[in-house]
Amino acid sequence: MPITSVDKDLEALTMTVTADFPVPLRRLWDAYADPRQLERFWGPREWPATFTRHDMFPGGRSAYVMTGPEGETSAGWWEFLAVTPPHSFEVLDGFAGPDGEPDRNMPTMRMAFSFEESADGSRLLVRTFFNSADELEELLTMGMEEGLRSALSQVDEVLHDPLPRSPARSQLLNDTQVRISRVIAGSVEDVWQAHRSPELLRRWMLGPDGWTMPVCEVAEDPGDAYRFEWESDEGEQRFGFTGEILESQPPHREVTTERMIGVEGSSTTNELTLTPVDAGTLLNVVITYPDKELRDTVLGTGMVDGMETSYARLESEVLPHP
Repeated sequence: MPITSVDKDLEALTMTVTADFPVPLRRLWDAYADPRQLERFWGPREWPATFTRHDMFPGGRSAYVMTGPEGETSAGWWEFLAVTPPHSFEVLDGFAGPDGEPDRNMPTMRMAFSFEESADGSRLLVRTFFNSADELEELLTMGMEEGLRSALSQVDEVLHDPLPRSPARSQLLNDTQVRISRVIAGSVEDVWQAHRSPELLRRWMLGPDGWTMPVCEVAEDPGDAYRFEWESDEGEQRFGFTGEILESQPPHREVTTERMIGVEGSSTTNELTLTPVDAGTLLNVVITYPDKELRDTVLGTGMVDGMETSYARLESEVLPHP
């Protein structure tokens, strides 16, 4: 059990949990930065979490759903107030309704996470700030302390596993969403620029060998449209995608629509998030499809393998190396 103390200060309206782990500081930080790892311990053992969004930068947001043993669900959200890698981050933490929007009828807390080096590895302090004594009592009655103890008891299991890096991997989040993840050996700023520059995009976003990118019209701001087209080397095959930017928070997050040119049907929504980790930049793309059938059909085409080929090319041929 990594927890060494739980201190409740009824006058200051705080609860501070201290836990120690036998790993380097950066390894512990990355477990919170990577949603693939975070969802393995954020929540009691009986209520595993799924993060459909995790933007670890000031102003970013996270969204998650915990699923109980009988299939019941409890949703929550974070709003990042401050992030200082790899030492601390602070969030507003609240409950969400079935639509994923904040439930204003439930308490909202401020939580500060501090990461320190220790003699045996690293130490985590989680301090929760409550708005009133009644709120503190309500949340403790709901089992908040027990939930934190259960959640933190799972962290060691995550830290002992190798840090996932490559190749690109897909993870089904629910009936309509999939997350593609890949750690790329490069800075967040360089990876972001590689997604914004037509010259660089034509060098790496090609999928399997044997294709070129004759059309590369990049959108700049929300509301702008983009258009990408690929052609086989022999010129016999051609396809492309178009869409527009919905949100942009450089260099960390961009949300776009996407539909195949010349094909009828609904578009997808693609959420790109770039997060600094010890090995470089964690790239996550959460794709939302109109239905499960289309999601499974697209994944069955080998899309993720094609993305991995492009990301490997980005890493080895485009990004600067020390």
